[in-house]
Amino acid sequence: MIAIRKILVPTDFDQAAETALDYARELAVRFGAAVHVLHVADNVYLRTFGAESAASMAPQLQAEIEEAAGKRLNELLAARGSSNPPMTVSYTTSAAPAFAIVEYAKEHGTDVIVMGTHGRGAIGHLMLGNVAERVVRLAPCPVLTVHHRETKSQVSEVGKTVAHA
Repeated sequence: MIAIRKILVPTDFDQAAETALDYARELAVRFGAAVHVLHVADNVYLRTFGAESAASMAPQLQAEIEEAAGKRLNELLAARGSSNPPMTVSYTTSAAPAFAIVEYAKEHGTDVIVMGTHGRGAIGHLMLGNVAERVVRLAPCPVLTVHHRETKSQVSEVGKTVAHA
């Protein structure tokens, strides 16, 4: 039998990430697992390197980004109510979100990563890259990707299907 004790949900606070969190909560309830919610904040220092005026503002801007991320994570969990499975919220700073997610999963012994994906077309993928695709390739554990178009009934059906497997 597959044991799932730790579920990682990376979030950028969009609709797909919220749907992924719903999936993770459903799985956590079924397996008695804990959920780790991770936000990877952009590293302003790396983005402004070489730009003198912007670099001088970077420490303050970075602090504001990290403070906002912490606030959003707490709001996200508060909106889900008190009937949650055990949840841990974290954020880190990186210019490479996929690598930060994979590293977090390795460090915390994650059993499965549940993450949202935008399902962009080929052009969007070429222009913007795809964090979910990189995580799937590099993760030390299985990765479940979900689109924000999933409905609440589809989320609970996944939980029922997993429970009967």
